[in-house]
Amino acid sequence: RQAMASLATSTAAAAAAEVTHLSQRDAADIDEQLMGPLGFSVDQLMELAGLSVATAVAEVYKLSEHTRVLIICGPGNNGGDGLVAARHLYHFGYKPFVCYPKRTAKPLYSGLVTQLESLAIPFVPVEDLPQDLSGQYDIVIDAMFGFSFHGTPRPPFDDLIQMLVSLSVVGDSAKRPPIVSVDIPSGWHVEEGDVSGGGIKPDMLVSLTAPKLCAKKFTGPHHFLGGRFVPPPISSKYGLELPPYPGTSMCVRIGKVPSVDISSLRENYISPELLENQVMPNPFDQFRSWFDEAVTAGLREPNAMALTTVNKAGKPSSRMVLLKGVDKQGFVWYTNYGSQKAHDLSENSNAALLFYWNEMNRQVRVEGSVQKVSEEESEKYFHSRPRGSQLGAIVSKQSTVISGREVLQQAYKELEQKYSDGSFIPKPDYWGGYRLTPNLFEFWQGQQSRLHDRLQYSQREVGGSTEWHIQRLSP
Repeated sequence: RQAMASLATSTAAAAAAEVTHLSQRDAADIDEQLMGPLGFSVDQLMELAGLSVATAVAEVYKLSEHTRVLIICGPGNNGGDGLVAARHLYHFGYKPFVCYPKRTAKPLYSGLVTQLESLAIPFVPVEDLPQDLSGQYDIVIDAMFGFSFHGTPRPPFDDLIQMLVSLSVVGDSAKRPPIVSVDIPSGWHVEEGDVSGGGIKPDMLVSLTAPKLCAKKFTGPHHFLGGRFVPPPISSKYGLELPPYPGTSMCVRIGKVPSVDISSLRENYISPELLENQVMPNPFDQFRSWFDEAVTAGLREPNAMALTTVNKAGKPSSRMVLLKGVDKQGFVWYTNYGSQKAHDLSENSNAALLFYWNEMNRQVRVEGSVQKVSEEESEKYFHSRPRGSQLGAIVSKQSTVISGREVLQQAYKELEQKYSDGSFIPKPDYWGGYRLTPNLFEFWQGQQSRLHDRLQYSQREVGGSTEWHIQRLSP
């Protein structure tokens, strides 16, 4: 969750920041520097550029709604970027189609073609393209000409550009495939943009290294910077102001963040069915199976869960906490006993947990009653934590009002000095664990057309003993 928040913050900051735009001359000089004294090869830069384009496309155009991608490649480096992007999009799960009418005989380009052919990616001749691309493709990537292009586009690229021009003026954008241009929209002047006003109007522009001057005339909703290969000597020499790339991403959004129609945001989930005769009879075992799958899938903080408490006045409150233990007795987390959630639980021991594993289209709800874990259990966990976390637990009087962050920093610094000799750090009395003992589980698996699978486990008395009973709920 921290990574997601950091990504959102970085994206917003990058979008608002002033970014350097390059002239055609500076862009060419930087390429010469990169492939000269700085040791990059053209195939390295092409690989990074193509990966950047593919990740930018995947970030905006979800696979569930935009599967078929037409990549139109020119004869130069820009076309090579498109070929690389096609390979990565294939591995991301998309179905790429490549139009590559003027193939370059150099080994680098021939190798890229061979790679795509080994994946059975179709190469579509120009004459086989429909005049209206809307019916056959969900995205069109313009990788015809980059910043080094001069003059007037020759056949067949002049007709291909006009095909994209026609596509970009279709009235209802929801009924046509979006156009993604690589580095500059083909046919635009590198510095002055769409001089005639009748050129391609892409929905997304993926600038490489740094945006070119023509990008200032770009008015589409999605502008990304890709590459993540600019070394400090280049930034310093050319005075480049470039945004930081969030996390491990190969692209970062720049320019104005588009406004979003919240009502139109939706996912059509594609998942295996969740059937009663396939789940485990005990919900703890079923939870553990799903949890292990989330860990194996590499999800970040799969143990993050929303905890909802209710005070004696019936007022609910939710927050994210981290699961630190689960067994047949219940779900355990640790916190400050002076916090709001602790206060709620002292008045009403009933609570609910929610695990949400977005990448797997899954969530698990758990309801039950909460009690403190034993002091011995809290003590053992406290001293298993890093020393910094132990000091943080002492410093933080959770949910209380403080005058500023410097108060925390000063208190932490004083404790750090006090225990700088590595001596034992005592657990504070106001810190410890809680255990929720479940009386209800619900396992949710997202499905197409909102026909989700929901299986509920509830307790029933059978022959003097308590057993778990499974029921299917309507989505």
